[in-house]
Amino acid sequence: QVGLIRTNSHTTKMKIVCSILALLACALKVQAFSSLSGIAVNPLKGGDSVNLEQYLKNPDGKTLFIFGTYAADFNAIEYLQRLKYYIPRLKETGVSKFGVVLNCQPEAALAVAEMVDLDTSEVDIFVDNEGIAGKQFGVNTGWLKDNEDVNPYVKLFGMLFGLGAWATLPAVIGGYIGNPFVPQPWIEDALAVGQKKGRWPDTALEIGEDGTIVNKFDELPVVGDWPRRPLELATLRLQSMIGISIQNWDELSPDDEALQAGVLTQLGGCVVTDSNGQTLFERKDTGICAVTNFEILLKKC
Repeated sequence: QVGLIRTNSHTTKMKIVCSILALLACALKVQAFSSLSGIAVNPLKGGDSVNLEQYLKNPDGKTLFIFGTYAADFNAIEYLQRLKYYIPRLKETGVSKFGVVLNCQPEAALAVAEMVDLDTSEVDIFVDNEGIAGKQFGVNTGWLKDNEDVNPYVKLFGMLFGLGAWATLPAVIGGYIGNPFVPQPWIEDALAVGQKKGRWPDTALEIGEDGTIVNKFDELPVVGDWPRRPLELATLRLQSMIGISIQNWDELSPDDEALQAGVLTQLGGCVVTDSNGQTLFERKDTGICAVTNFEILLKKC
């Protein structure tokens, strides 16, 4: 009987422990999905701020919302380039609403959207000059985020080598070596937009008058049939850096208030929600050039 009592006591304790663990798991799950609470974003065209939780409730289906960075940033540009290409494919999965917030002034947001040929009739663009919405969402705010005495450009330089943003170097190197497994068809689309707008390098594609495209990376020996060829993404990033970021720096760069708020080193992320605004997919970027892979995103939708 003593043994039986001890066994029952042990079983009771185990049940209590399991119950506590289950409650903790539920609490953690709720915490992960409550990061959108209290976030407000400002429409590009002005007017009252929009409560993000309410915006994400979409009776017509799912919603994709991107927390971008400042307008001249690699990550912001790549998010817009990827979104432009994937909107039709995302619609096939039931995503019917698309929103992006950029950490800049309205003029800069509109300018960079035009530079990548993003259809603003398909996408709701919001602005948040000091990146408050992203911070509330919990994005990575970069290296030495609490050291106000360090120049923000010094912080950014350190992040280029992976400081405070571990995925930067793998993402950059990956642009050179390619990927024999995962396709990235948006790259060719973005390169074509850049070439049509006169951005250099402008020899990666041959674009016919009828719109047909011959991708010269397909002609590379051995690796030409890879889903993502070596140097292809690196070429696009060079094109974006020179033709968008550098040439338009005065128009797209953060102003003094934004710099003080730390947007130069702030990363972004994205979220996909169902019709009730409940999170289906969430990602917070882990480095410069290390934004969400939309091929993975499609599978999560």
